[in-house]
Amino acid sequence: MTIEEVWLTLRQEAEVVAAKEFILAKVLAEFVLERESFADALGWRLAARLGRSSVPEKDLRELVRDAFLDEPESLHKVCTDAKAVRERDPACMDFLSPFLYFKGFQALSGYRVSNYLWRHNRKELAQYLQSLIAAVYTVDIHPAATIGQGILLDHATGFVAGETTIVEDDVSILHEVTLGGTGKERGDRHPKIRSGVLIGAGAKILGNVEIGEGARIGAGSVVLKDVPPHVSVAGVPAKELGKVQESSPALGMDHMIDDRGVESGEGI
Repeated sequence: MTIEEVWLTLRQEAEVVAAKEFILAKVLAEFVLERESFADALGWRLAARLGRSSVPEKDLRELVRDAFLDEPESLHKVCTDAKAVRERDPACMDFLSPFLYFKGFQALSGYRVSNYLWRHNRKELAQYLQSLIAAVYTVDIHPAATIGQGILLDHATGFVAGETTIVEDDVSILHEVTLGGTGKERGDRHPKIRSGVLIGAGAKILGNVEIGEGARIGAGSVVLKDVPPHVSVAGVPAKELGKVQESSPALGMDHMIDDRGVESGEGI
């Protein structure tokens, strides 16, 4: 979907809710119906959560809006993230819910602004924005991390991604996941998550390891070495448990691995 299509759909959803829930009418007017564009609406919504007396909401609104207007490709990534939430989260049936309420979507959208600032040599402000996002959403993504589009951060609480992390397109990540280093070494030291990967709740992926395309990481696993494409791993430390039959576990969101270490329904 295009940016304009997402924005039009979001406005239509807001109009329907405002008509039936008068208590929310002012909220929907402030964040959606009175806004000029999706970039403007994101500025208002994020600033309302992240604003502080030291950095007023007005300044944050303009910062977010201007970043997305200057770099439409980042705004398009936000739209693709919203589509991912709607398609993969069974608790979400619209665009309005993640925009207004979902911490994972909001934190990821805020990261995209901090990443924009980092790449435009405004690193101090990028880190300040990172600290606000971490405090408000308990999601800590370094501004220098590289994160693709179509990302679902489901629940998102406790998610950490280090400075040299790479997450490619169409990845689904649950809460309490760490994409971290293994010590105090500098340089390229964080995981590389290829497209289509599904990472279960509480998984820890540590070091400059590669998680191959279409792999699945079981909940609570500790991954310390590369994972081949289209393989399920689980355990502490994580071990290979069998092949993944679907091309993109992130899209199917099936976390189940049976007790023989073979994907449910696959057979042996």
